[in-house]
Amino acid sequence: MPSLPSPLPLLELGGHRVEYDDVPGDPGRAALLFLHEGLGSVGLWRGFHRRIAEASGRRAVAYSRVGHGFSDLPTARRGPSFMSDEASGPVPALCSALRMPRPVIVGHSDGATIALLAAARHDVTGVAVMAPHVFTEPVGLDGIAAARDAFTDGTLRARMARHHRDPDVTFRSWNDVWLSPEFRDWDIRPELAAITAPVLGIQGDDDPYGTAAHVEAVRDRACGPVRLVELSCGHSPHLERPDQTAGALLDFLSGLP
Repeated sequence: MPSLPSPLPLLELGGHRVEYDDVPGDPGRAALLFLHEGLGSVGLWRGFHRRIAEASGRRAVAYSRVGHGFSDLPTARRGPSFMSDEASGPVPALCSALRMPRPVIVGHSDGATIALLAAARHDVTGVAVMAPHVFTEPVGLDGIAAARDAFTDGTLRARMARHHRDPDVTFRSWNDVWLSPEFRDWDIRPELAAITAPVLGIQGDDDPYGTAAHVEAVRDRACGPVRLVELSCGHSPHLERPDQTAGALLDFLSGLP
């Protein structure tokens, strides 16, 4: 497949170039770092990060992980630790390169999991998570298996091709890991106790990829203050209920030190 150019600037992290969107804001306030879902990219935020930047006055950065959007393709297969690896490597490296000390991390789905792991390991001002995963749940695996059918036999691959350099690599790098036998026992709940920064958890009540048990685990185990918001939607609150999600996020940001 030919290499497509990124319409966004590229930043080298660990030998790979990743595309990113950097929205300016008040340099005296903690910047926002947006981490996308398992099949997401900068573009698939649909401008939500820009909306929050404008409304909050904060700088906002969104980037596409390796293998997503028009970032470089991975040079090795992912393993079950891929979210942990992202939280320990690219996230702090990007924050350092772009001079974003103690960011507020905003994550969705897999990106929310990475956000929680990063908040447990690094100094952050706050963390807001939408539909996070903190353990392997049967209903979530059912949803991921259904996505595989939609990619193989439906229209998902064609839709992904509009947003990713190589939709097959993007999809398989996510789907194959989640459905692998090694991932059945994946569980990050023991790490949540290391989170001391304020947390906002947003969960849809009709999410095919997970139940409220995930945000409730964050509430019960994190050592900082945790606020939970349940919305009437599926897996993508920021797209399905954008006004309510933006309102909850902006209220959370207004209360940060």
